[in-house]
Amino acid sequence: MAGKQMLNIVKMKRMKQDGDPISMITAYDYPSAVLAEEAGVDIILVGDSLGNVVLGYDTTIPVTLDDMVYHSRSVARGAKNTFIVTDMPFMTYHRSIDETLRGVSRIMQEGHAQAVKMEGGAEIADTVKRIVQAGVPVLGHIGLTPQSVNQIGGYRIQGKDEADAKRLFEDARALEQAGAFGIVLELVTEEVAAYISSELSIPTIGIGAGRGCDGQVLVYHDVLKYTSNYRNKRFVKTFGDIGEQIRSGISAYVQEVKTRQFPAEEHVFAAEDRVLDNLYGKGKAETHS
Repeated sequence: MAGKQMLNIVKMKRMKQDGDPISMITAYDYPSAVLAEEAGVDIILVGDSLGNVVLGYDTTIPVTLDDMVYHSRSVARGAKNTFIVTDMPFMTYHRSIDETLRGVSRIMQEGHAQAVKMEGGAEIADTVKRIVQAGVPVLGHIGLTPQSVNQIGGYRIQGKDEADAKRLFEDARALEQAGAFGIVLELVTEEVAAYISSELSIPTIGIGAGRGCDGQVLVYHDVLKYTSNYRNKRFVKTFGDIGEQIRSGISAYVQEVKTRQFPAEEHVFAAEDRVLDNLYGKGKAETHS
């Protein structure tokens, strides 16, 4: 978007203070990034959800660092004036800090992101602190953490009882104190998410976490029903149905090819008669035209 000013972490904190909601959407390639920027979104998340919606995996766990770098770089080319956050994929920040920083470096230098996102709470706070100290903005992610879906027993709502709510709050505090510039709250009860948001100085961005967060994020393919046999989700509102439009458009194309309606006269290019004469010899051009 021409003339658009890129958001930064200082402006995001000011947006929280001013009660100005932050809009975030995922994108995984150049054309979707271009359209997201043109639509005026504040932040683009290059999420490891690309494993589910782009690469065809059942979970995000198979997504590699190479995958994230590749898709982040594509998005960065399409959204030059939008703040881009890229996910650190499964098990790329749970080994040594040196290995973690090498992965972060690749996301920033090769993937051209402005920040990284990491799933986890207090248990990764020290790692978050080291990354922030290295000069890299970190967006936290607590609640339902898809990389840990096998450990937490599926896609379950978080914060439904007192102990779980306390754990989430402590995780959020730990991330804030470690220097995270914001936190994604996924599938957290509205009351708990609102309380956490009110107690933090950094913005929260909700997905299935109710109306009390400082911003919202949804997956590009959910917003637009960009898939086949879309499964409705309670926490998602769809704003278009391009899946059906794509399917109908391609079906119409196939039908016109089969019936020789396409290409029609307006889609072809004519050669001069002498071109055919030179190819086939005089008198034969009419046979081949």
